[in-house]
Amino acid sequence: MSLKGKHILLGICGGIAAYKIPMLIRLLKKQEACVRVVVTEAATRFVTELTLSTLSQEPVCKNIFPDSFSTEDDWTRHISMGEWADAYVIAPATANTIAKLAAGICDNMLSASFITLRPNKPKLIFPAMDGEMFASASVQRNLSWLSQNGCVIINPESGDLASGQCGTGRMPEPETIVEMIAGAVGGKSRNSKLYGKSVVVTAGPTREKIDDVRFISNYSSGKMGFALASAAAARGAWVTLITGPASLPTPDGVNRLDVESAEEMNHEVKARYATCDIFIGAAAIADYRPGKPVEGKIKKSNETMELSLVKNPDILAGFSEQKKPHQLAVGFSLETAGNLQNAREKLEQKKLDLIAYNTFDGKTSGFEVDTNILTLIDKNLALRELPLLSKRAAAERTLDIIEELISSDK
Repeated sequence: MSLKGKHILLGICGGIAAYKIPMLIRLLKKQEACVRVVVTEAATRFVTELTLSTLSQEPVCKNIFPDSFSTEDDWTRHISMGEWADAYVIAPATANTIAKLAAGICDNMLSASFITLRPNKPKLIFPAMDGEMFASASVQRNLSWLSQNGCVIINPESGDLASGQCGTGRMPEPETIVEMIAGAVGGKSRNSKLYGKSVVVTAGPTREKIDDVRFISNYSSGKMGFALASAAAARGAWVTLITGPASLPTPDGVNRLDVESAEEMNHEVKARYATCDIFIGAAAIADYRPGKPVEGKIKKSNETMELSLVKNPDILAGFSEQKKPHQLAVGFSLETAGNLQNAREKLEQKKLDLIAYNTFDGKTSGFEVDTNILTLIDKNLALRELPLLSKRAAAERTLDIIEELISSDK
């Protein structure tokens, strides 16, 4: 998708991830986008105005009031920049600036120009901070408000953080940000009800550690979850794919997070509770895990061995328990024999908006195959039986029903 001639207003806050922004500007200019940069005072501690101005080939704006009052100055540039922009991208977005944006405070050029952006123009916010800060109640509340009021929140990735900790908080790489900007300003289907929605998809199996060389798992390949993530991204959604071990390529336009255990997957999903519009639980999560994994390798000695198992968190039910009216929860129910009633009970017990029921036969439906036969049941118990379809086609039909639910809720 080309950004040629597109006007990108880039807001930079005072976070360590600002060091990535010069490369982001270079990539945007390489696609022939017009870039103007707005910085907070703190941002200039991490990246210089000279660097940003040189790369963007435009003056950097920091103060609401001009430094001088000549007739050549734009005295209302906090308004004119919002009118100029095709999209406003704030990266990195700190907890402080996120709070200001949610509260409507406009005491610097970044927050003032944010308010003046035309309502039909996309606002992309890339939070980046320490994991505990990102997960805090205040940050999640502010991000949730912004998400519900027209902003697209791109959740941070997991990895090593500046604090020395490892967790959720890293800003995506510049190449990923450029793809997301391109998707926001053109090329995606704006007619889709999923356009601009934040969608979290879980996929694949989980591995529950017995010792350092053995684990409990299942035969899930992740194909259904990956198909859903790919199809949602193609409709213009901002997709985070949280997957257990799977040897599948990352779909275009999808932010992928790899995990091992159910507890790791639950941690990543919980970090996205507030900013997620739609949660699709397609992963085959192990119901139980060994209570006390052994360090090293368990030696073969006795004729029998007993494992003490404890219950894993119910990730889908956990999301449904806290979901807000604008959020949707979608689950899967895999059975080894036809039992539609189990799926209905799961739909009601877990307070889901939609459940996809399928029967495992090892040949045409279920794990490790490229096709599926789904029966979709929505929260009103309306039932739709799909024929044998490729998993991508089944994903498209499932998303069609999700779009219907979005329309009916409105």
